[in-house]
Amino acid sequence: MLELRRLRLLAEFARRGSIAATAAALGYTPSAVSQQLAALEREAHVPLLDRTARSAELTDAGRRLAGRAEEILSLVEAAEAELSAASGTPTGRVVVTAFPTGAVAFAPALAHSLGEHAGLTFVLRQTRPVDGIRQVRNGEVDIALIDDWTGNVPHQSPATLEFFHLRRDPLVLVVPASHPLSDPEMPVDMQRLREEPWLAAPSGEPSRDALERLLDTVGGHRPVPWEFEGLHTILSLVARGIGVTAVPALALAAGDRGVAVRRIPECTLAREVYAVTRSAGVRRPSVAVTLRAIYVAARDAQPAPPGA
Repeated sequence: MLELRRLRLLAEFARRGSIAATAAALGYTPSAVSQQLAALEREAHVPLLDRTARSAELTDAGRRLAGRAEEILSLVEAAEAELSAASGTPTGRVVVTAFPTGAVAFAPALAHSLGEHAGLTFVLRQTRPVDGIRQVRNGEVDIALIDDWTGNVPHQSPATLEFFHLRRDPLVLVVPASHPLSDPEMPVDMQRLREEPWLAAPSGEPSRDALERLLDTVGGHRPVPWEFEGLHTILSLVARGIGVTAVPALALAAGDRGVAVRRIPECTLAREVYAVTRSAGVRRPSVAVTLRAIYVAARDAQPAPPGA
C-alpha cells in the first residue's frame, strides 16, 4: 500500500527537482525527505529515483507515479470535501495568502464577515503571487489572492486550480496634498510631470514595470525614479512632499493621509486580482464561505477617491 504522505513528497520532488528544494518547501530536513522517498520505493517495489553523490532525479517509473500522485491527492481532497460539504457548516482552519496591498485592502472586511462563523479559524498571510499559487497547488494554503499584470496567469496554471476574478485595479497618479494637481479641477498633464521627482518600487517589481511603461508616454527624457521597498513606504514619502508616484489603486485602501489621487488620462495600465484555490476544495463549506467573503471584500473595497 502506497502511503499518501510519501506520495505528496514525491509529487513535490517532481515539481522542485531536488531533495534539498523539496525539504525546504515542506519544512523537512533533506535526510528525512530522502528516507521517506526510499521507503516509498520499497512500497512500490521499483526504483523511483536515480541517485548520485550530488543529485537525484526521477526514473521513468518515478515520473509516472508522480503524475498519478497528483491525481490521487486531488481525489482524496475531493472525497474530504464531499464529507465536509455534507455537514454544511463552515468549521476548521482556512489559510489564505495574499499579495501585500490585497491583504491590507481586504483584511478588515474578511475579519468582520468571517467572525460570524464561530467554528471557523481564519489565517491571512502575505506573500508574492507566484508563491501563493505554488502554496495552493501544494496544499500549504487553501486560497491565494494574487495580482496579475500580464493577463496570462490563469491560462498558464495547472487545471487542478480554479481562478475567481475579483476586480480590475487601475494604475493611478498619487501626489502630495500640497501639490497643484491635488485640485481635481486641474487637468493632469503627464508631460508637465516629467521634471517631478518620481518614487517607485525596485526594478523587477510588477508595479515598477507598470510605472516605467507609464513614464514612456511622457515624451522627451524619461524620469529615472528613486527606488524604495514597499508601496506603503512610497506613499508615506509622497505624503511628506518628497515626490510623486503611480500605484495600483488598491494600494491606497488604508486611507493614506496627506496625498491626493488622480486618474491618469488615457491610461489603460491595470492589474487583475484573482482568488485561486484547488478545484477539489471549493465544495468545502469553510473554503466556500471564505471565497464569498473575499468576493464581498473585493467588491466593497474603496481604494481611492474618484479624482478628475
